[in-house]
Amino acid sequence: MTAIPFKRDFAFEYGRCDTLSPLIRRVIASNAGPFTFTGTGVYIVGRGTVAVIDPGPVLPEHEAALDAALQGECVSHVLVTHHHMDHSPLAARLAAKHGAKTYGRRPKPTEPSGGEVRMEAGDDLGFRPDVEIADGDVFTGPGWTIEALHTPGHTSNHVCYALKEENVLFSGDHVMAWSTSVVSPPDGHMGDYVRQLERIRERGFARLWPTHGPAVEEPDTFLDAYIAHRRGRERQILAELAKGNTKIRDMVASIYADVDKRLHPAAAHSVLAHIIHLVERGEVTTSGTPGLESEYRLARAA
Repeated sequence: MTAIPFKRDFAFEYGRCDTLSPLIRRVIASNAGPFTFTGTGVYIVGRGTVAVIDPGPVLPEHEAALDAALQGECVSHVLVTHHHMDHSPLAARLAAKHGAKTYGRRPKPTEPSGGEVRMEAGDDLGFRPDVEIADGDVFTGPGWTIEALHTPGHTSNHVCYALKEENVLFSGDHVMAWSTSVVSPPDGHMGDYVRQLERIRERGFARLWPTHGPAVEEPDTFLDAYIAHRRGRERQILAELAKGNTKIRDMVASIYADVDKRLHPAAAHSVLAHIIHLVERGEVTTSGTPGLESEYRLARAA
């Protein structure tokens, strides 16, 4: 498997508003966890009239810190990358305070997959943006221009936001410097995810600002490794099928033999996402709808 050049160290303090560039500031919420790393980083773009990206969770101390950072500012746009509990819950409340609107895409109704396995920080089922945005929509303020890029994969409604003036991308959970992104069916889709990684790679951004953790400072190199990692996982799955391992649980036991077994249920969801993509491409076959308990075969052996 290709080694991804992860970066996990960066300077921050909970509640502090850090200036990251002439146009970008960030406040980090104290909601650290296995899916949020050190917590949700809320980005403030511009001066005077600003956009806020991913306001984060409803925590009193976080809301107070964000209010302090925005004192004297006019918030014109509250932009949300997707509907997980660490990204969107504070959006409507913040927008109401400033007479602004929330922008994003509604989540697609899906049935949960995998029972008790929690693959993410939780869904904000009440998230309904005031403005449903489309790929390519542009939002402007004094000195800043933000383009919405619909990037399904992590979730069906995931959106990244490109800041034209600095050639950077606010990548939400689509690309993170500290970890790979969770892609879990039915809302997550591996084919969409990889296509959008390639699309971002082609844009040639100077830096990526994820919602969790530090910036991706060399996006081209990092994205090459990110994509190669996913391709390598596909090859591992095909090799397992060639060996006669037809069930996802058996593939996980082999592929993730050196990984804590407590993480195997989550790994199974990632393998399922890859297999669904392989079935769609005609490289793998199964009877019925692909699922965690289905049996799979290489297409050439079917």
